[in-house]
Amino acid sequence: MVDVRRSFTVPCPLDRVVEYLADFSRAKEWDPGTRECTPADGPAGATVTRGARWHNVSEFRGRRTELMYRLDVKEPDRLVFVGTNRTAVSTDDLTFRAEGEGATRITYHAHIRFKGIARLADPFLRREFERLGDEITRTMPRAVLAHCGDAAP
Repeated sequence: MVDVRRSFTVPCPLDRVVEYLADFSRAKEWDPGTRECTPADGPAGATVTRGARWHNVSEFRGRRTELMYRLDVKEPDRLVFVGTNRTAVSTDDLTFRAEGEGATRITYHAHIRFKGIARLADPFLRREFERLGDEITRTMPRAVLAHCGDAAP
């Protein structure tokens, strides 16, 4: 089992941050491992509701991995996406807190549970997931800020 947690603040209002990150097809803009992420239940940009699903293709250590993600929790201050395939269950748990005027504190928690024989690789993969967590502290704020600028009135 791998757990990676990172927190950072972005100068963007909470509602805009949550609206942007709720559409998991945008993971390719902020997740350094995601190569493709397409809605499984409707067109990209459609209103996202609890239960929405995405087909995600990631590259990890030179190998392609496909997971089907589902939005399990959608609250004004929390989003939880659960991705599954035959070798792993990956949970991206994002919580949000308004800070100051127009800023949002994001806590990103990735939890990966390997299944079957893949569990043996768990200790060897932790460092790589930690590195990806460090990258997210740069890529997610950059993507959120680009959206926030685009969404400005």
